[in-house]
Amino acid sequence: MNKLAPIINLIIIFVLLTSCSFGDGDSIDITVTKPPVIQTDQPMPRLPDPSETPIPSITPLKVIPMPGASGTQLVTPVTPVAGSLSATPSPADIQQTPSTPQGPSSMEQYTSQGGDTITIVAKRFATGKDKIMSESPLPPVDELLVPGTILLVPKAAEGEFRTPGDRLMPDSEIVYGPSSIGFNIKEYVQSNAGYLEKYQEYILSGGWTSGAEAVERISLENSLNPRMVIAIIEYESHWVLGNPTNIAENQYPLGKIDYHWKGLFRQLMWASGSLSEGYYRWRSGDLNEITFLDGTTVRLNPFLNAGTAALQYYFAQNHTRAEWEQAVGPNGFSALYAQMFGPTWERASAFEPTIRNGLQQPPLSLPFAPGTVWAFISGPHSAWEKQGALAALDMAPSAMFSGCVTNNAWVFAPAAGEVVRTAKGVVMLDLDGDGYEQTGWVILFLHIRSDEKVVAGQKLAKDDHIGHASCEGGVSTGTHIHIARKYNGEWILADGPIPFDMDGWVAHNGEAPYKGTLTRGDKTVIACTCSSIETNITREK
Repeated sequence: MNKLAPIINLIIIFVLLTSCSFGDGDSIDITVTKPPVIQTDQPMPRLPDPSETPIPSITPLKVIPMPGASGTQLVTPVTPVAGSLSATPSPADIQQTPSTPQGPSSMEQYTSQGGDTITIVAKRFATGKDKIMSESPLPPVDELLVPGTILLVPKAAEGEFRTPGDRLMPDSEIVYGPSSIGFNIKEYVQSNAGYLEKYQEYILSGGWTSGAEAVERISLENSLNPRMVIAIIEYESHWVLGNPTNIAENQYPLGKIDYHWKGLFRQLMWASGSLSEGYYRWRSGDLNEITFLDGTTVRLNPFLNAGTAALQYYFAQNHTRAEWEQAVGPNGFSALYAQMFGPTWERASAFEPTIRNGLQQPPLSLPFAPGTVWAFISGPHSAWEKQGALAALDMAPSAMFSGCVTNNAWVFAPAAGEVVRTAKGVVMLDLDGDGYEQTGWVILFLHIRSDEKVVAGQKLAKDDHIGHASCEGGVSTGTHIHIARKYNGEWILADGPIPFDMDGWVAHNGEAPYKGTLTRGDKTVIACTCSSIETNITREK
C-alpha cells in the first residue's frame, strides 16, 4: 500500500469544466442554529472590533514620499470637513457630497471610505496613483487606507459629466450584515397585506414557495439585506404595499422581460446579480461608468459609496434615462426605502464602514488533509450568482474519472468555528462563533455532499471534517468545492486589499473570472479545469 501512495498522489486530476452556476438548482430547505428571524428585543451581538490605526493630525505643508510609487507629494494645507477624520463617520458626514475643493486649483478633495486603497481611488478618478496627494502618511498603494483620510486628486477634465454624487444608500443596507439582525421578513410582508403576501410560485428545487420565502432565500444565498430585496420589489411592482395594476405583471414583476428570468424568484436572481455586480465592481475600482438602454454611457461619480453605486448601476440595466434619473434622485428609491423601513442612515451609523480599518483575514489552512493533492481548478469568480463579487475559489480532490463522481476525500475546516447554516450543498462556517451569519468572518463551502455533512449548530475545531466534495448545490459538471469569505455580510474579494490566503497561498485574479493563480513565495499554481499537473496543490501541514 505504501508503495502505491506516491503513484496515487501523482494521478492526474480529471475535472470537466466546473461552472459554479447557482440559483434555482439549490434546495429551499435551510437549517440554522438560530431562526433567520430574530426578535428585535434580543440584545444585538457584539461586533468584531479590529484595532483602529490612529489618524494623524493635519499639519502645515509637507512633502511625503508615496509608498509604492515614484515621486513625492507636495501638499497645500487642507481644512478638513467637520467630522471627516472620524474612522467611523457619522451619517451626516457620510452623506456629504464634496463641493468646492480646497487646495491647489487643479485638485479636488476626497475623503477615503472603508475598503479604499490608493490604487482603487486612482481607478475611480481615472488618474495615476502617483498623482494622489495627502498630508497624512499613506500606506502602500494596495493596502487599505484609514477611512476619513483626506486626499487631493486631479480634477476631472472640463465638461466631464458625472452621475449625481449624493450618497443615497449606506453599504451596510445592501449586504446581509448586522443591520439585518432582528428584521422579520414574513411578519413585514404579512403586515402590509400586499400582493406579495398572497403570492406563491413553484420552484423546481423547492416546490411551492411564498413571496416571503423567496425573499429570504435570495437574501441568504446572495448575502443581500432583505430590506433591500423587499424595497426593490415594491419600487418595481408595488407588490409589497399594494397590488399590481396588471395581473400579467406576475410573470415579470421587476420589469426584466426575458423568458429566462420569468417569475418573481428568477427576477430576483437577476436583480441580485445586477446589484452585486454594481456593488463589488465599484468596490474593486473596476466599475467606472454605466450604460443606459439607448447605448449612451455616463461616468460614475467617484465620490459615491459602494451602496449608491450599486443602485445607480442596477437601475440603468432596465430603465430609460428619465426613469433612472427619477429612481436615483432624492425623491426616488431612497425616499421609498426610508418610508418603508425608517431613517436609513441613523440605523446604518453603527455599521459603517463595512470594511473597517485594520481588518485582516484570520489564519486559514487549505481545506483538505495534509499530504494530499488537490487541483486548483478555478481562480477568483462570483461568490453566488453569475455576476457579483469575485470572491470564490474552486478546488477538486484527486480522482480517477472525470465528472460528478463520488469522492470520499474529506473537506477540512480551515479554522475553528460554528456551523450557522446548511442547505443543499451548502455549509456556512462562522469563525467568530457568535452564531450569526451577519457578523464577523464567515466561510461559505458549496457542493458539499449531503451524507456525512456537518449539521447546523455544530462547533468545529480546525481540521475537523466538514463533508465531501460533490456536485450538489447549483449547477456543476465535476466534483469539487467552492469556497468564499464574508465579513459582516460583505463578500471579500479574493484578490483585493484583504486577499484570500490559505497556508500562505494567496489568490490573484486572471484575465477573466475563473482564471487566476495561487502564489506562495516563488511558487505559482495556475487555475485550470484541464487534466494538468500544473494545477496540483499539496497541503504540507
